[in-house]
Amino acid sequence: MSDSIERVKCLIIGSGPAGYTAAIYAARANMSPVLYQGSQPGGQLTTTNEVENFPGYPEGITGPEMMVELRKQAERFETDVRDGWITRVDFSGPIHKVWVNETKEIHCDTVIISTGASAKYLGLPSEQKYLQLGGGVSACAVCDGFFYRNQEVVIVGAGDSACEEAHYLSKLCKKVTMLVRRDEFRASKIMEARVRNTENIDILFNTETEEVLGDGQVVTGVRVKNNVTGETRDLPATGFFVAIGHKPNTDIFKDYIELDKTGYIVNVPGTAKTNVEGVFVSGDAADHVYRQAVTAAGTGCMAALDAERYLAAKESYEEVEG
Repeated sequence: MSDSIERVKCLIIGSGPAGYTAAIYAARANMSPVLYQGSQPGGQLTTTNEVENFPGYPEGITGPEMMVELRKQAERFETDVRDGWITRVDFSGPIHKVWVNETKEIHCDTVIISTGASAKYLGLPSEQKYLQLGGGVSACAVCDGFFYRNQEVVIVGAGDSACEEAHYLSKLCKKVTMLVRRDEFRASKIMEARVRNTENIDILFNTETEEVLGDGQVVTGVRVKNNVTGETRDLPATGFFVAIGHKPNTDIFKDYIELDKTGYIVNVPGTAKTNVEGVFVSGDAADHVYRQAVTAAGTGCMAALDAERYLAAKESYEEVEG
């Protein structure tokens, strides 16, 4: 092996709740984990202003503060947290090879993939402005709906997830306006019926978002356009929810790791194992159902425990063979 190639026992790719939880467990098991933070250190939670549903924070905490605390906890047990992201992998042989920023090569005994999934947004400048300000744009109704109790909100989307989130918001909010770009839903009939039968959900078909309106700090409304008639109007709203899907950050693994049709990593049920021995997955890279910080953290624990057991079994086998 070249002197320029680093060898690590446990490499963790990603720095959200899943990655840091995996690091905490791996470090306490003397696996000397190395964690690369990726292109978004802290993951999606860094765009969340308030987190009130993660156990252990009775007064709530901001997403960025929570990720700083998780990092400190991982580093307390001597996790090696590094800047940079993994740009290429080779899982074809017994040694798992990864490249950092296309230059540094690392050979890993185990790899834990915690790259998460990125919410899809419309890409409007006004949408991105209030998303960054934390002033009313969200891609997670379960995470943020509580902040809009008894208020009027708008949600964009036409699939099952959009219907589910609209129904969830309807229990909290005074009024939910659902914007559907076409003249029909993409959702299953049962989910469509659920939102149609909910009294405080108003569905606007053939309707697209032109602009998220606000006072410079928070959202105050949404300008929409009927794509058939061309008519525009302003809807009052304090929250703008985007439910048009997520994209798992798994592209670099597709040549080696089994993915489902939407790009999520397929794990062995009940475990964090992938189809490649010694490579494990945690968090939203494999979870298209729950997508919560607490479930991501739980699978981070699973991945570290599975990696530890894999190494222990491998070492025992090598001892017997030796």
